[in-house]
Amino acid sequence: MPNWPPDPNKRPDNSANQPTPMQQPNAPSGQEWKVLENTLLASVVEQRRARRWSIFFKLLTFGYILLIFLTIGRGCSGSPTGMDAVDTSSPHLAVVELQGVISNDDVANAYDVNEALTDAFANSNSKAVALDINSPGGSPVQSDEIWQTMMDLRKEYPDKKLYAVIGDIGASGAYYIASAADEIYVNPSSLVGSIGVIMPSYNVKGLMDKVGVEDRTITAGEYKDILSLSRPLTDYEEKHVEGVLANTHKHFINAVKEGRGDRLKNPEQNKLFSGLFWTGEQSIELGLADKTGSITSLSKQLDLDTIISYSPTDPFQMFMDRFAVQLGAGIGSSMSLDGFLPQEEGNAKMR
Repeated sequence: MPNWPPDPNKRPDNSANQPTPMQQPNAPSGQEWKVLENTLLASVVEQRRARRWSIFFKLLTFGYILLIFLTIGRGCSGSPTGMDAVDTSSPHLAVVELQGVISNDDVANAYDVNEALTDAFANSNSKAVALDINSPGGSPVQSDEIWQTMMDLRKEYPDKKLYAVIGDIGASGAYYIASAADEIYVNPSSLVGSIGVIMPSYNVKGLMDKVGVEDRTITAGEYKDILSLSRPLTDYEEKHVEGVLANTHKHFINAVKEGRGDRLKNPEQNKLFSGLFWTGEQSIELGLADKTGSITSLSKQLDLDTIISYSPTDPFQMFMDRFAVQLGAGIGSSMSLDGFLPQEEGNAKMR
C-alpha cells in the first residue's frame, strides 16, 4: 500500500464531492450590539420590577396580618368609643353622631349610641350634649331603646341639656329619637317628621307564572307565610298586619307626645302623625322642632369653643381609610416613569 499512511496536507481525490466547511458568521455590527444591549437591559428592568412588587405584596400581607391582631387587641381593650385618646379635661360640647339607617347591624345601633351618650353625660367637663342626626330612620326597636336612654339620662343629669341637631334628614325612627331631646335644631331645608310605620309587601305571582317559577313553600301554621311574595293577603291577614302596624305607630306617637309635649301645634288638624314630612322651617312652625342651627352655631350659642365627638369609632375602618390613602400614594410613586427606566434613560420625558 504505497499511499499509506495518507498525507494529511493532501486533499483527497474526491474532495470535489465533499461539502465545504461552514463559514464562520460575521462579527456582530454596532447596531446589533445595541439591540442586544437594550434587550438585556429590559430584562434587568423587568426583574427589578418583579422584585419590587414581590416585596410590596409581602409587606402588604404582613401588614394585613398585623392589622388583624391589632384590631382584635383593640376590641378587647375595653375602650369601644375610643375616648381614651381624646383630651376631655376642658369644658366642651359633647357630640354623638346618629348617621345612616338605624339598625342593629349598622353604625347607628342602640348599643353603641347609648354607650356614647352615657359617656358624654358622665363627663363632668361636657357642659351640654348634642345628638348630630342625619338619618332616614330604621328599626322601631333600636329607635325606642335610644329614646329611652335619652329620657333616662335627662332625668339623671337635670342640669345638663340634651340637644338634637338634624342635618339633611331626621325622619321616622330618627325623629322618634330626636323627640327625646330638650330642644331640636334644624336647618331650614332639613326633612323632618314622617311619624308613621311601614311594612313593605309585594305580590309577584304574575311575574312568577310568566317565567315559570312555582312556589313550593311548606308551612306549619295557617298564617306562617302571611308575607309571602307569591300570593296576595287575605282580608283577615291584611287587618292583622294593619293592627300590628297601628300598635307600633301608637308607641311612636306616645313617645313624640311625651318628648315634645305642648310644643306640638294641633297634631290632629295638621296631620303630624300621618307619616307626612316637612322642611325644617315648616317643622318649627308645627312645633316638631324649636330653632334653626347647626352643631357649630349651637357651640357658639353655648359659648363653648371646644367640640368633642363621643361617637363610637371603628379602629379597623379608620386604619383602612388611612391605609388606602398611603397605598395610593405609594403605588403612584412606585409607578412613576423614572422608577421603571434604566439609569441612563432616567431623564426621558413624555412627549
